[in-house]
Amino acid sequence: MLLSIHHLSRSTTSGEGRIVAVGPVEYLVVTFPGGRFADAIAPVLADAVASEAVRILDLAFARRATGGAVEQVERGEMDPQGLVPFDPPDDRPAGLPRITELGALEGLPEGSAAALIVWEDLWSVPLTRVAEEAGGRLLAHEKVPADGGDDVITLLERLADLKQRGILTDEEFSAQKTRILAD
Repeated sequence: MLLSIHHLSRSTTSGEGRIVAVGPVEYLVVTFPGGRFADAIAPVLADAVASEAVRILDLAFARRATGGAVEQVERGEMDPQGLVPFDPPDDRPAGLPRITELGALEGLPEGSAAALIVWEDLWSVPLTRVAEEAGGRLLAHEKVPADGGDDVITLLERLADLKQRGILTDEEFSAQKTRILAD
């Protein structure tokens, strides 16, 4: 069951002041019964990494214990064979979500687990690099939800969350808010 998916955009500069092109960053939260990550989800995620279409920036797990508390679970417990090649990158962006702080987990059933998967879309890195070298920048990266779209309130809440986490500047927040309200 897919609980939540979010899209973030980022670019950064190196210590020498050069632009380092990066792809859009996204995350999703999936739930699964017990420890089914290793046999059901890990092989598909490992294939995505092997194809070099994505780079995993964070992979974290949580479960709802008996009694209702959400607790973080070590990766080794959910992926004991290490099927998903993941070493946290040195350039992990600030402001990424923490699995135990996600509101999406409020609906996690007792005895179930969830995985937070944060990835960078590598296919778009060359496009982003060329745009930045030409003086441009990535302004938006949005996906059309399978159900046809989000309501205005949901979009504004997501936008406010991005601003609060420091991902959007005040100018970017205002521009996107205006666009959402105009649609």
